[in-house]
Amino acid sequence: MRKKRYNNMDNVGTDNTLKQFKQWREERRNKNKDYSYVIPNSPPLLDYLRDNREETSITWIGHSTFFIQYEGLNIVTDPVWAGRMGFQRRLGTPGIPIGEIPKIDIILISHSHYDHMHMSSIRRLYSEDTTLIVPMGLRRKLARKGFRQIQELSWWEDLTIGNVKISFVPTQHWTRRTLFDTNTSHWGGFVLEPAEGKESQVVYFAGDSGYFKGFTDIGERFEIDVALLPIGAYEPEWFMTSQHTTPEEALQAFLDVKGKLMIPMHYGTFRLADDTAREALERLEAERQRLDIPADSIKILLHGETLRFPQS
Repeated sequence: MRKKRYNNMDNVGTDNTLKQFKQWREERRNKNKDYSYVIPNSPPLLDYLRDNREETSITWIGHSTFFIQYEGLNIVTDPVWAGRMGFQRRLGTPGIPIGEIPKIDIILISHSHYDHMHMSSIRRLYSEDTTLIVPMGLRRKLARKGFRQIQELSWWEDLTIGNVKISFVPTQHWTRRTLFDTNTSHWGGFVLEPAEGKESQVVYFAGDSGYFKGFTDIGERFEIDVALLPIGAYEPEWFMTSQHTTPEEALQAFLDVKGKLMIPMHYGTFRLADDTAREALERLEAERQRLDIPADSIKILLHGETLRFPQS
């Protein structure tokens, strides 16, 4: 039976040729980059996180991994506590050791790339009370790994767990874990809303994406308060442009989704491309100033730092 292959909006391709890949490798050998800057760790608020059942809180573990407390549920996005990714060692330590994470109710997986879906991390976090929420096409792969509570969503579909409404929204990306499964599952981001009332902040986790018109569509459908947006793995831009936003494009995406607060992610944890964490942050700040976006509209988290949203 022929496998279904998933596409981007307007069938935008993200494929690069072997010739382009070789050109990138050649360019990389001729670059002299300073990768000495490592994102600092902030001592995690472990006692607060273990006891909290009321406030919305967002803690950055690193890369695209966040520990989110929302409407009484503990949620993890794209769990990756791995010490290395392929041949590249992790640049810093996870914000909270995986053994210190409170019991998880929901694991959100944006797509199946290794730097967003690390099986060993999922196994450590998973229990019989945990629900995995994944893009269409990914359930079978995870079921073969022994996971049972799996919910699969297509773009714009939603489900409710407890008092949390979880919507799966588009991104512009691609996926592959083997030579034979390219784009056999989809990719996307998630929006968290209270199922009843408007007590908690509406949180948008963008997963991994190039810049595309879908950000505007998301902004029209949801009233987003907090946007977790990727700013790294963009260099060389001629190679990465369709699949990863630059810091400037991430800020435009923030404006497109009409968010009130932006938290940058997907930088400074693994060396997936040629940009550095310092370069990404400097470009982000320069563009913020150019666009005259208020400084307090962007929150740069340290690894392990928790942003709390007290109930009004």
